[in-house]
Amino acid sequence: MKVVHLSTRYPPGPGGVERHVQELAHRQRARGWEVSVLTSDLFTEIPWRRLIPPGPLADDEGVHIHRHRAYSLEGELHYPVLPGLFFDLRRERPDLAHVHTYGTYQGFSAWIARRLRGIPYVLTAHFHPTWSIWGGRRRQSLRRFYDRFLGGTIVRGASRLIVQTREEMRLVQEVVSDLSPVAIIPPGHKPLRLPQADRPSVRTAWGVPGRYILFVGRLASNKGLLTLAEAFGLLAAHHPDLSLVLVGQDGGERPNLEARLRALGLSERVKLVGHLEDESMLAAAYHGAEVLVLPSEYEAFGLVLVEALSLGTPVVATRVGGMPEVVEEGRNGYLVPARDPPRLAEAVERILADPQERDRMGRYGREVTAPRYRWETVTDQVLQLYAEVLREPRGG
Repeated sequence: MKVVHLSTRYPPGPGGVERHVQELAHRQRARGWEVSVLTSDLFTEIPWRRLIPPGPLADDEGVHIHRHRAYSLEGELHYPVLPGLFFDLRRERPDLAHVHTYGTYQGFSAWIARRLRGIPYVLTAHFHPTWSIWGGRRRQSLRRFYDRFLGGTIVRGASRLIVQTREEMRLVQEVVSDLSPVAIIPPGHKPLRLPQADRPSVRTAWGVPGRYILFVGRLASNKGLLTLAEAFGLLAAHHPDLSLVLVGQDGGERPNLEARLRALGLSERVKLVGHLEDESMLAAAYHGAEVLVLPSEYEAFGLVLVEALSLGTPVVATRVGGMPEVVEEGRNGYLVPARDPPRLAEAVERILADPQERDRMGRYGREVTAPRYRWETVTDQVLQLYAEVLREPRGG
């Protein structure tokens, strides 16, 4: 059987959706499926950076990769378009297409392929509500146009809609009331291995003098980074040994964050590491942190929470999107309102002030929370869903 995944970007481009597609494709290939990925030549969208060279035609796991040159209007009307994607999908002649991310060009291409060629498709939403997406009024107007005139058609055209949480399903229903059959399948977690003992520590490699709190994710407008800067300012006044470490690719917000840190006089106590290719160093960053903080204004799931918990680090996150379905208040971390620096600082302070409580939360996260999110379980659920779709009449 053959499945084609359609995604705006794919590794080595960084990001949670990108890793999700790769992990699923690799495991399906290991189960004997023929797997291709149709994607773009982008490394990042914001800022707009292409892969040079554009990457291999197949990866080490035998997944075929077809990268299309991406185009977009400039500024707020940013919307990646991949001309020729439909024709490539038609040439692939898969038994099934799997579209990743609501509101993208590939969703429209899959809908056309179903109408003209009878190729059924599954849509994993990775949904972000309109108000949470990057850009100003014109970009949000473009998204509202999509919601009104295309979103419902493409969602209803899917044989199955996959969401990661109950909250995500509720948000999609605000846009498309009569959904396709829905499956709730949380993302999987790939365990990260700590580096060998002879490797430099995080503190040595990055010049972190003492304790630190950690953020992992794109430096993007929806991540609450200015709130984090304000909260860290409150904590720094009482903890002279405390640093803030941020790991992740710039998604357009780094200049604003750096300006706020300068205004607060915190630049010397904050380390902006950028994207980490070395997963063992990422594991070391999680393991050595006092707490992982994810202060997003919206987050469909927040996989970095599971990554931190799997390495015994408690978390503080905002009570938005799917994160309350991962963070159990007082057991593996704390939830706080979005855009509230004092409450964020207070929750972090509770963990800093009680090392025994921190260790208890970390142990619960490692032993109870993280094992719920295994990629093998996710793969089983997705392939079962494929089987249901393929038993249905072609394209129906």
